[in-house]
Amino acid sequence: MLALTGCFDGTVKNPPGEAKAGKQGKGAGKQGGQDKADKGDSGDGGGDGDGISFAAVGDTAMGITPTLPPSPSTYFDPIKGELKGDVVFGNLEGTLTDISEDVKCGGAEPGTCFAFRAPPEYADYLRAAGFTVMSLANNHSFDFGEAGQEETIAALRKAGIAETGLPGQVTMLEVGGRTVGFAGFASYDYTNSLTDLDAARALIREAREQADIVVVVNHAGAEGSDALHVTGETEIYLGEDRGNAEAFAHMAVEAGADLVLGSGPHVLRGMEIYRDRLIAYSLGNFSGYQNFGLEGVLGTTVVLHATLGPDGDFRSGRLASVQMIEEGQPVPGGDGAALIEELSAEDFGSKGIQVDSGGRFTK
Repeated sequence: MLALTGCFDGTVKNPPGEAKAGKQGKGAGKQGGQDKADKGDSGDGGGDGDGISFAAVGDTAMGITPTLPPSPSTYFDPIKGELKGDVVFGNLEGTLTDISEDVKCGGAEPGTCFAFRAPPEYADYLRAAGFTVMSLANNHSFDFGEAGQEETIAALRKAGIAETGLPGQVTMLEVGGRTVGFAGFASYDYTNSLTDLDAARALIREAREQADIVVVVNHAGAEGSDALHVTGETEIYLGEDRGNAEAFAHMAVEAGADLVLGSGPHVLRGMEIYRDRLIAYSLGNFSGYQNFGLEGVLGTTVVLHATLGPDGDFRSGRLASVQMIEEGQPVPGGDGAALIEELSAEDFGSKGIQVDSGGRFTK
């Protein structure tokens, strides 16, 4: 694992001065606690009552110990009304641990490597905000080593949040009498591999055999304000192979994924409908108390709402525009939905989503 696996190019700010849960192997057991979520109105603009509603966001953090929100219990309050659905997903960009030994950055030059952690009890604030499943398939989930990762998993599970993204892991949620399977991928040996397409295909097919609906999440692509576009090529960032996001997403759908949710670039990217399945290439940053830069498109984001039919086909969606303000707090506003529509048209043409004035879109 490289020392320079933090987020750079201005996407991350230089920060100012329970029982452990083991890893789950292949065919991981179904996670409990999710059906107690306040599902509310998914606001997706459609669905005929037999679909499954998803709310999804990108990189989610709440500070870097000891630099933490003064009122963490209310940090998500401005946007809490949007974090509702049968399943509410976020990419947990960092760890929830009290372990202070940073195994990633070591003797790296200050300002070139960042290790993210917040207290384990912050999992309760994530759950209260609405999250039911979070991905650990990213370049910050192992910032404090295996012990930090295990404490993060234990904190999430204690709060009633399922995790996904560990090697060989397929995470199952029971939703309205159906099984939703999650598998997460990134470019690191502590996650499912984004770049080994054969192994990824096999795991997605395994999930397909077990679940009614399959969601694939990935952390792919270069970073920064100039990384808005899906290139269709392998993206190398700071010497790391960050995958070919388009090739991976298309492979995932062909292997059985019903929904693909991307993160990694720290900016929004376009969305397309491929074989009647929705691919969101990057949901950008979502929250981070002095974790991320907020300039321009770095602070522009969305909550994605999507309804899938019983067989996984995309039915309808809505983009709620969100702006990260002071201290990286997400609040309603900004032009995230318009930016995604523009990028979708530029990168995917007729396959890109077309968003109306209310943020709604269909096939």
